[in-house]
Amino acid sequence: MSCRLKPITREEHLRFVASRPSVSHLQVPSWGDVKPDWRAESLGWFDEGGELVGAGLVLLRPLPRLKRYLAYLPEGPVIDWSADGLERWLEPMLAHLRGRGAFTVRMGPPVVARRWSAEAVKAAIADPEARRLGDVEATEHEPGADALAERLRRMGWRRTEPGGADGFAAGQPRHVCQVPLAGRSLEQLQNGFNQQWRRNIKKADKAGVKVVRGDQEDLPVFYELYVETARRDRFAPRPLAYFQRMWQALTAEDPDRMRLYLAHHDGEVLAAATMLTVGEHVWYSYGASTGRRREVQPNNALQWRMMCDARELGAAVYDFRGITDTLDEDNHLLGLLRFKVGAGGQAVEYLGEWEYPLNRVLHKAVALYLARR
Repeated sequence: MSCRLKPITREEHLRFVASRPSVSHLQVPSWGDVKPDWRAESLGWFDEGGELVGAGLVLLRPLPRLKRYLAYLPEGPVIDWSADGLERWLEPMLAHLRGRGAFTVRMGPPVVARRWSAEAVKAAIADPEARRLGDVEATEHEPGADALAERLRRMGWRRTEPGGADGFAAGQPRHVCQVPLAGRSLEQLQNGFNQQWRRNIKKADKAGVKVVRGDQEDLPVFYELYVETARRDRFAPRPLAYFQRMWQALTAEDPDRMRLYLAHHDGEVLAAATMLTVGEHVWYSYGASTGRRREVQPNNALQWRMMCDARELGAAVYDFRGITDTLDEDNHLLGLLRFKVGAGGQAVEYLGEWEYPLNRVLHKAVALYLARR
């Protein structure tokens, strides 16, 4: 099949997203409004009959003082990655973005490579010989993933190492934790939790923790906890304006695209989190909590309410997003891995992010600049 690529409208893009069971929240048109430092464009692939068969949100980040761009398709594009003639999909995209002034194209194929069950991850953490998830035999190997990676290499694409969340070091997690929801009752979901999770949910309920949905006016309450969390966990917080812009952009596109949940106890908000929904996929996006009264287990209560609501929305997957692939006991992120997998989540490895240099001189210069920062 030959593909014709051209820019499409937001409406065309949204209709395509609505026709698919699962598309990343980073590949909906409104995500471009969340990123004002990037210029967003929706691209569409059309078959010979003129039907829209693929779509992608591309973000263009300008180089200072130059009309040249990094082109980035986070967790996209949404095309037929199993197609024999992958070149017919990707070469028109590269040609279009070269015409837009891109010096490098980065993309994140939404293709799963391997999965580890919760039991396999628990055993790996306990294994003193295992240093990373990759050292442990996966529960499932997705057919075709290795062949796809090899095809991309032959076409000139190179896999990147994960970077930061801003600027030219943009990057999405290669490893995530996902809880399957499809066909499972609430009782079956809880039975998939480890003993600590079940105990903590009961503790929160007995202590009187109440989880409620918030709205835009509650974002400053969430943000206060988020800043406290950033200090405790040693990461740089985003500004409040980012979350306000995110709320306005996503909920304008779909009222259920973004939700805010708050865990109350004795008149105080102890934890809060944002949840994103596209089709049958729900993501736990940003979480925040105070160090006070942790014994009433507000975080477990919060996650359980969000999972229940995700299931009610018809979601097939509850996605905890990024996890570390290191199993080192000295790594402070290992506790987060234990928490997420304790909810019965699978560790999932995606194919990763890939780059194609359209201008090798600029590509190399920018890479050297970033390496020295």
